[in-house]
Amino acid sequence: MDQSMRYDLISEPWVGILRLTDLDGGAYQQGAVGLQRLLAEADQIKTLSFGPPPALSALYRILYALTARVTGLDEAPHGPDEWMDRRLDILESGPDTEAVDTYFAKYRDRFDLFGSRPFLQDPRLPDECPKSAGVNKLVLGRPAGNNTVWWEHHFDGDPLPLPTAEAVGHLLMWNYYGPSGRCATRTVGKTSEANSSAGPLRSSLSYHPEGDTLWMSLLAGLTPPESHVRRGDDLCPWEEDDLPDPTVLVGSYAGPSSRLTGGWQHALLLVPDASHRFVIDAYITWGRRGKMPSTRDPYVIWQISQEGNPYPRPADSGRALWRDVDALLLKDPSGSTRIEPPAVFSTAADLEGADQLRVRALGFEQDGKTKDVQFVEASTPPLLGLMEHRRPEVARSIGDLRTAGVTYGQRLATAVKRAWATINDSKMADCAWSEHAAASYWPAAEEVFWRRLRAEDFDEAWTEFRRLAERTFDQVTAGYTTTSRGARAVEHARLDLYGGRRQKKSATAPDGRRPIATPSAD
Repeated sequence: MDQSMRYDLISEPWVGILRLTDLDGGAYQQGAVGLQRLLAEADQIKTLSFGPPPALSALYRILYALTARVTGLDEAPHGPDEWMDRRLDILESGPDTEAVDTYFAKYRDRFDLFGSRPFLQDPRLPDECPKSAGVNKLVLGRPAGNNTVWWEHHFDGDPLPLPTAEAVGHLLMWNYYGPSGRCATRTVGKTSEANSSAGPLRSSLSYHPEGDTLWMSLLAGLTPPESHVRRGDDLCPWEEDDLPDPTVLVGSYAGPSSRLTGGWQHALLLVPDASHRFVIDAYITWGRRGKMPSTRDPYVIWQISQEGNPYPRPADSGRALWRDVDALLLKDPSGSTRIEPPAVFSTAADLEGADQLRVRALGFEQDGKTKDVQFVEASTPPLLGLMEHRRPEVARSIGDLRTAGVTYGQRLATAVKRAWATINDSKMADCAWSEHAAASYWPAAEEVFWRRLRAEDFDEAWTEFRRLAERTFDQVTAGYTTTSRGARAVEHARLDLYGGRRQKKSATAPDGRRPIATPSAD
């Protein structure tokens, strides 16, 4: 094939990076590299600068699988302790460029975005789908079909080509975060359907450990495979000899590599222009009939329903990252919801230099079907050295700190809603005062949280959050206390800042004290 007609993800500079130029001073410069240089030079790269947050989240999972392959950490026949010892040696020795070159030489044709076996795509779609979906459908955020134009002026009659490097990010987002429901018709044998299940990460928020170099971040993001896993069985899609039969339901995954790069429900095919520098069309349809099994992704917080079913904590653009910190550090954080922390942190915290590991949260606020709301991204200061199994007292204190901040935030919301409802003779619900209070309290509470965490100052934290809630309540209600009716309503509602009115005598606790109602601090 004419090399000018390829888009080789191994060598094309499509992944944005921040490269370290001064290993001691921390200076860096922006650039872009292909996969081969990215892995071979990962100890010289500060971090990735790629696509929207969900595209980066998806790319991380691809890179974890590749890192495991080129380091031999895709197998742990002697158990997790030996695996972690090998990982430490690999961290100190740096990337093995020969292993990187050997791996990509073996699968070079599989990383051509527009080849006969295009990367993460299905070349059979033009024969199985009556028509393409259009490039606007590929780009999450562009209006497509009969949808209304809101943020950008794109029209199916005159679609703008998409730079190929950007198209890779949208391909990844479709595979991991794609919607359920109606899609293009695809006919495979006697099966003709036009619907799909949602991608494995849809609506979720994932948490990734990040160190001072990309090399440390990638190694910290690996989890040890079970001792029975063998790389010849635990294959990524580009390593399979044949394309999958989309009508056959997968029962399970062979190991971490197939879980990281599997679970996809959609099938896509990108259509380039003559130069292969732009994508001008795309096929998008179902990739599997029936729901794929859960990947039990190790980068999400798993919440357990009352029926005992685990589900990923949803991404919420209105929820600051500090409110999830104790769910990352503790095995059993306080709150009404049962939690399983991301599995990756239990082994990341045992890596040398873990005290400097930060957490980067990446996700996509969506509903479970088709509605996309907002990308979500946030980072913490160095955090993983404070995990419960390393510093249990500090981790528990951080949990108490988070609980205090959230409790008073929830009490404040109840108080201002009650005051507003009483003054306006309405039912308690979200209102102008609750929005004003939230906009004032939560950013200030976040500052208190991180300041106290950095200083490891957990004394009297409840008092500081209570004072913050009191000041916010007074600011929001200040203009309505000049009348006796307004003042009575405000002062009556103020009791909610302290847990509400005392319970009836029949609710007296066994020790004779009357309990104060406390809202859930999830």
